[in-house]
Amino acid sequence: MYIQYVGFDSATGSRTYTFHVIDAPNEVRDFTVRVEAEAFRPDSLGLQDGPCICYARLVKELGAQTSESRVAASLSIGEGDIKDYLQEHNPKKPPAKKKVASVVPPADRPENWWGRR
Repeated sequence: MYIQYVGFDSATGSRTYTFHVIDAPNEVRDFTVRVEAEAFRPDSLGLQDGPCICYARLVKELGAQTSESRVAASLSIGEGDIKDYLQEHNPKKPPAKKKVASVVPPADRPENWWGRR
């Protein structure tokens, strides 16, 4: 199977990405995947993520397709898709553990260690 990203169209409130799918030897299909414009914000998706998240959703749907249940030609990206995508592409790192320095007096001057004389 060959999936080609064709381009996108911007409309008020959304972007629609178009893909051309060739499933050899003889089937050719076109798909569109729509993303609401509000999904593109600093704490979520960047505009550059649009084609990638749509491609991932299309691949997922095509992988689950059966001869009895074909993928619809028009798909939409939902909040669940966005969460999954962000988790996979931008995983949150666990907080770094603070290092605790061990306090060991210098071997050559233990009497001066705490400023005692």
